[in-house]
Amino acid sequence: MAPENDVIGSYFLELWRLNSKAASAAATATTSSSTSGMSAEDSEFEEAPTELDTVNSSGGFSVVGPDKLSVHYPNVHLHGHDVGVVQANKPAPSKRLIYYFEIFVKNAGAKGQMSIGFTAPGFKMRRQPGWEANSYGYHGDDGLLYRGHGKGEAFGPTYTTGDTVGGGINYATQEFFFTKNGSVVGAVYKDVKGPLFPTVAVHSQNEEVTVNFGKDPFKFDIKKFEAEERKKQEMTVDNICIPQNASYGIVRSYLQHYGYEETLKLFDMASKSTVPPISLVQENGSNEEDTIYAINQRKTLRQLIRNGEIDEAFRKLRDWYPQIVQDDKSAICFLLHCQKFIELVRISKLEEAVVYGRNEFEKFYRLAEFDDLVKDCAALLAYEQPLKSSVGYLLGDAQREIVADAINSLILSTNPNAKVGKSCLHSCLERLLRQLTACFLEKRSLNGDQGEGFHLRRILNSSRKA
Repeated sequence: MAPENDVIGSYFLELWRLNSKAASAAATATTSSSTSGMSAEDSEFEEAPTELDTVNSSGGFSVVGPDKLSVHYPNVHLHGHDVGVVQANKPAPSKRLIYYFEIFVKNAGAKGQMSIGFTAPGFKMRRQPGWEANSYGYHGDDGLLYRGHGKGEAFGPTYTTGDTVGGGINYATQEFFFTKNGSVVGAVYKDVKGPLFPTVAVHSQNEEVTVNFGKDPFKFDIKKFEAEERKKQEMTVDNICIPQNASYGIVRSYLQHYGYEETLKLFDMASKSTVPPISLVQENGSNEEDTIYAINQRKTLRQLIRNGEIDEAFRKLRDWYPQIVQDDKSAICFLLHCQKFIELVRISKLEEAVVYGRNEFEKFYRLAEFDDLVKDCAALLAYEQPLKSSVGYLLGDAQREIVADAINSLILSTNPNAKVGKSCLHSCLERLLRQLTACFLEKRSLNGDQGEGFHLRRILNSSRKA
């Protein structure tokens, strides 16, 4: 086998392993979700603040209530270091679009010197938020915003007894924002990349505030605010111009790559486009002749594998592309033998599956590259209802698609005009999605690994709802 074929085979074995790990993780998450409240699909779950931290606080200058959601300043302060400061028990979650919390001013006390903001770990717990580096605070007595030094800047109105004030982080725009009584006061650029704790402070006699980390409804409509922020992102994307024929060419190349011959014909008929597909030759070294290569044979083999007719797929491969299956210890032969075994289990021919497994898997047992995957296949025999087991994913359509895609890629690699063997792995559409994901990851990295990840499923679902 050519080196690029080894690369292609190894790629699809790793894809199988990823499916195996995902199935195992989903099973574990499903088992624990009833007690943890987590979704099995929530791969970026973060603990959010739930109460005030009574351990790391400003000592006797303030008193945190038994509920750990209220703070009171009982004494007369003598100087600027007598601030009653309390951080939340957890930093603000950062793998999301928005984080937000609120305070209610129960009593503005003698001078109304309470404040709300965000502070970094190690913050001096006897100083107002915003008076020290890596901290931000919106202050009630003067309405000023303080960010990292003792001099405030004009920002918003003052607030006092009966007011509800909120502080949030918009990770999409990398901004802090603050609200008063349900309306946005303003926003300021967030130049701190590390973890930040929601923080409140009181600084004059009888000041008292209560904190809401989301247990109760917010005064500010945070859901509406999030929806508006998402809409802004969507509008930015919608306003990007692409060539008129790009979408047509990308979809067409996808159908060609995977051998969907009839769908391709129907697509061309339905589009009735006089605009030729966009040329992608300079981008990836291929053209339409490369992707149309052996499309009828690729289509036939894909259909056979989808139908579970592995013996017939083997026979046609030996007739049409003997070089692909000449090495009986290759990754593609392994994938085909495994799929044959899986199909026998699917139709409950267990004795035949055992015999087939003994005959065909023996040569792969001694090869570390295949050992774990052989065990996954063999594990199907251990369950009365294998579909509901931890290896039940093998009986799904996704496993058949892995085998079909592997064969499709290997056939494309036999094209004498193909310049880059690894380009046979993916269509132009899939490469674009990978590039898009890479751009999101890079943007997130530049923001200190803060903000939402790129979730294609969520984007597709939002498009359907729209």
